[in-house]
Amino acid sequence: MPIKNVVVNCTDVQASVEYYGKFLELPVIGVATAERALLDAVTATVELRKVERGRADTTWVGDDLQKGFRHVGFKVDRLDERAAVLKAAGVEFKLDPLDAEGAVRICFFFDPDGTLLEMIQGDLQYAAVLDEDGVARERALGVPARPRFDHVAVTVEDREATHAYYRDNHGFSFIGTIEQPHDPRGFSIGYLKGGDTVIEVFTYDREKSARAPQLDVAGFSYAVLAGDAPTGLPALTTPDGTQVHVDPDGFAFATR
Repeated sequence: MPIKNVVVNCTDVQASVEYYGKFLELPVIGVATAERALLDAVTATVELRKVERGRADTTWVGDDLQKGFRHVGFKVDRLDERAAVLKAAGVEFKLDPLDAEGAVRICFFFDPDGTLLEMIQGDLQYAAVLDEDGVARERALGVPARPRFDHVAVTVEDREATHAYYRDNHGFSFIGTIEQPHDPRGFSIGYLKGGDTVIEVFTYDREKSARAPQLDVAGFSYAVLAGDAPTGLPALTTPDGTQVHVDPDGFAFATR
């Protein structure tokens, strides 16, 4: 069962529609309003929702030792060309294009309200393949004709516990790992695949900080997973009345 939707809070819906349309080619589904817009990201949707509290109010920080949500990733072609367009427009980057572990090319940049986004070019070459069928299904998606949603990244305390929860409750399969041998923090990445989408799981040997989700502040709010509502997890309510669940690492999600 996949990630169906990613909800991003923004202070100006129209400005964000223009940003995601120009730089990531995500067209609007239906009609955008001042309060909400739904964008087609091929394998999932990105939902933009209006909030009053801006980037200055978020407790999210750009340090992957903070548990919970880290970034939203899109598979692309022509990464360097796309990055150059972003640069020319003055978009803030966290990481310029580079060749990364796993034989992919990546870069990181921010949307207008501080949500960290990643572009990835190429098929990951895993350090360890744990589900050959899952990896084959991933590679069968091919090179995207336009940017497509690939993953949400999260930092967790215990990867095996995270895998067990999302496997047993939402049908995600642990397909492989990428190691980061040059990172002194003991950084490792695991990939949990559901449908055509992925939860990218970061683990570190270092101590990590915690963060409570903020559902009324600009930036990433929560993901929507296919399936039934879980039991035994804390629940929050968004300003529009949606029930959102919070896993042990502070990652927020709803179900549908």
